Amino acid sequence: MDLVAVFPDPPPPEVARTLDLAGYKWHGVGGADDATRHEPANGWSGAVVAADADPDGAWALCRALRKRDAPVSPLLVLVNGSQLADLELRNDLFDDFCLTPFHPAEVEARLKHLFWRGGDGVRPELVEYSGLALNLETYQASIAGRPLDLTYMEYELLKFLAQHPGKVFTREMLLSRVWGYEYYGGARTVDVHIRRLRAKLGEEHANLIQTVRSVGYRFGQSRWGA
Repeated sequence: MDLVAVFPDPPPPEVARTLDLAGYKWHGVGGADDATRHEPANGWSGAVVAADADPDGAWALCRALRKRDAPVSPLLVLVNGSQLADLELRNDLFDDFCLTPFHPAEVEARLKHLFWRGGDGVRPELVEYSGLALNLETYQASIAGRPLDLTYMEYELLKFLAQHPGKVFTREMLLSRVWGYEYYGGARTVDVHIRRLRAKLGEEHANLIQTVRSVGYRFGQSRWGA
């Protein structure tokens, strides 16, 4: 993978950190002229545009990158909630978007999917178990072929459990592993998300997530078949 253009210059620290940890090579650009000035010989391999701080400058850059003889793609934009209504009017200017504040794993997953779709990546990784299918690249989930409408954290919790079938996790372990060490919510948060997941899985599949009395939760059957 070659160089990714990132707006603005310097980019927000969380954007730079996410790209660095994901292994992307990138260069900050302050606008269309800057993007042309710093463009590598073989062109930009994609762009990440944070549109929440300077929306006018961000969309002007997206427009310039798209109107080229060889449009820059993939192009991921980062927007805040108040900008959602405007996205439909500009859907020709980007390939995908993420809401800010974002979770680094979501940005990384969306970029991986965009590059894979464009031929610069590997096939998406799937987690499958007893009718459940999770696409780790697109954050899509389905049960028995039926799409599941999950929030980001519901998806992350289900993914973590499905990747460790048969293993029992306490609420505290799930808080640490799924929400992260900086999360200060109580263990009640886990119970709420489990209840929502079971409801969305439906009565027929709700028992994929089992309660282990006085301990926590287990996905699927125990490793000893009990």
